[in-house]
Amino acid sequence: MRFRHGVLGMLALGALLVPPAQSSGRLVRVHGDVTTADRVAVIVPGADITVDTFDTGSHRPGGSARALLTEAAGQSPGTRLAVVAWLGYESPPTWSLDVMTDSAADEGARALRRTVTDLRRRTAAPIALLCHSYGSVVCAKAAAGGLPVSDLALVASPGLEFRSATFTTARVWAGLGSNDWMRFVPKTRLGPLGFGRDPMAPGFGARLFEAGEGGHSDYFRPGSTSLRNLTRIALGRPDQVTPLAPRRTA
Repeated sequence: MRFRHGVLGMLALGALLVPPAQSSGRLVRVHGDVTTADRVAVIVPGADITVDTFDTGSHRPGGSARALLTEAAGQSPGTRLAVVAWLGYESPPTWSLDVMTDSAADEGARALRRTVTDLRRRTAAPIALLCHSYGSVVCAKAAAGGLPVSDLALVASPGLEFRSATFTTARVWAGLGSNDWMRFVPKTRLGPLGFGRDPMAPGFGARLFEAGEGGHSDYFRPGSTSLRNLTRIALGRPDQVTPLAPRRTA
């Protein structure tokens, strides 16, 4: 089933030197039958995703959906999982000023709410949002509008405008690979630049889960710790998700 619709920190100077990118386009592809599914997962990507790259590798929406379905079939063969690979907004280029502001995320949140509303008309199954990097900003803005989702999983988030996980009634999850460069990005906001608080921060209230040793593009890599845990979230098995182990101190 296929539908088409009609920060690297504060590196502002470098971003301003990059010419505007061409439109990334819109593409939403559904894997599986939403109407008969036991669970539904929506994969929401971050920067640098276009229609042309939509299916290239497990770090792009199409590849992520296939990896999630394969892992789910291994973990729970009897569960009917439908996965929506979603590019319903203009994904900003990584090296651009757009990726450091929430203008694209505002548009994305409105589009994501429309998608989830349409899904809810088609199914009563629990819906989980699996959101990567800039996509976590999109998802959080959408969920804050009262979105009927059961789980909100945020990986490699650049920060959120909300002070705590109480901005939504969904279970909020957060994970970050130990080799992800996002750990060096300041989680703050200065005027229109940046996004706000780190959902991994103590006191935010998210459920922190192990994302393994992967880098920024490895969260849906087959065989990875992050994919196993994201799949458990998608399948509605919170008790099986591996919690983030406390960091050892010297």
